[in-house]
Amino acid sequence: VLNRYTYASTLSHLRRTNTPIGRDGKIAKPRQLHNTHWGLVCPAETPEGQACGLVKNLSLMCYVTVGTPGFPLIDFMRQRGMDLLEEYDPVINPRATKVFLNGTWVGVHRNAGHLADTLRSLRRKGLLSFEVTIIRDVRDREIRVFTDAGRVCRPLFVVDNRPESTNKGSLILDQTHLAKLAGDQDMLQNLEGVSEEE
Repeated sequence: VLNRYTYASTLSHLRRTNTPIGRDGKIAKPRQLHNTHWGLVCPAETPEGQACGLVKNLSLMCYVTVGTPGFPLIDFMRQRGMDLLEEYDPVINPRATKVFLNGTWVGVHRNAGHLADTLRSLRRKGLLSFEVTIIRDVRDREIRVFTDAGRVCRPLFVVDNRPESTNKGSLILDQTHLAKLAGDQDMLQNLEGVSEEE
């Protein structure tokens, strides 16, 4: 039953997560906060007693993605030089980077850094949904793009790191964003939702 005593208790109840193991167990590991929960799970809010650490709450700023279609991204990446998996010949380009969309290997790309930067800039401009997760794994030579529902993300401010920029090292945040925030409008265009892998 949804707790409606106060507005804060309602929000807390809606953000509750439950670990589905027995409450009477003495194992401490499931009750502890894992390092990957940083920014996603509140480290302090948990009940006392048998449910301590098994019932956790999402952080106030994190959210669960609702999902967006991923097929337009395949066409976009093909126009930007991605070879589909069926067309790829490993003899011609053995150092190509694998491209995954929602966990499915869809193709390979020769210039992974440029593709990842292009996708991130489109997300920052609002042309891609802010829920799209773009992960570039240099060591494994992979780009993983996620658009599916059910991922827990947290907001992240973007720092301008372009070498030619006069504002290098500064936040990409200005008075218009603050005015939108004060007006309770959507300012997620220049913020990014970041999953734990990104």
